[in-house]
Amino acid sequence: MHRLRLKFSRGEKLKYLSHLDLMRLWERALRRAGLPAAYSEGFSPHPRISLASPLAVGVTSRAELMDVFLNRTVSPGLFMEKVVPQLPDGIEILEVYPVNVQAPSLQSRLRQAEYLVELETDREAGQITAELKSLLAKDSLPWHHSRDTGERFYDLRPLIEDLWLVEIKESSCRIGMLLRCDSSGTGRPEQVARALNFTQPPTCIERTKLIFA
Repeated sequence: MHRLRLKFSRGEKLKYLSHLDLMRLWERALRRAGLPAAYSEGFSPHPRISLASPLAVGVTSRAELMDVFLNRTVSPGLFMEKVVPQLPDGIEILEVYPVNVQAPSLQSRLRQAEYLVELETDREAGQITAELKSLLAKDSLPWHHSRDTGERFYDLRPLIEDLWLVEIKESSCRIGMLLRCDSSGTGRPEQVARALNFTQPPTCIERTKLIFA
């Protein structure tokens, strides 16, 4: 058994792809590449691949990580040579490297995710910076949102690790967000934007980094 770890980006053209569709995309690419992929057991076997964290629909990324299990050793160079031609425009492999088969899963070690969020605003830099500091100074931030199963109530504050102003333009700004992303909870950039009193949804959200234990 062999295990390769991929770092890849998802661009604008595929940002509305669901997590399930993204997994199917990778499964098809591996099959077409003719690589010795390891398959799961059961009634409907599929290639053994696992992402660090599902990417929300509408979000781009330059930092996705995925493990691929193979039945025999395949060099990173050969993997790139075979798989890259099978990928659609909008997915780019940035790096491939081997990982110990017995190493902990990506999901079990993931702790934080970093985002770059663009928002429409007429506020000045000083006001935005003050509001970021004010939110970070809070001990709690009661929050709720609706799901198909009903209302969910929780504290949003523990999911926010850090916030900073990256850039401000005439009618928009870009804010950096470091949010929790582990088994205890996952911060969502659009919810943090609402907590900062931005009335319009973000015009762009990009995941820029995944941080592990």
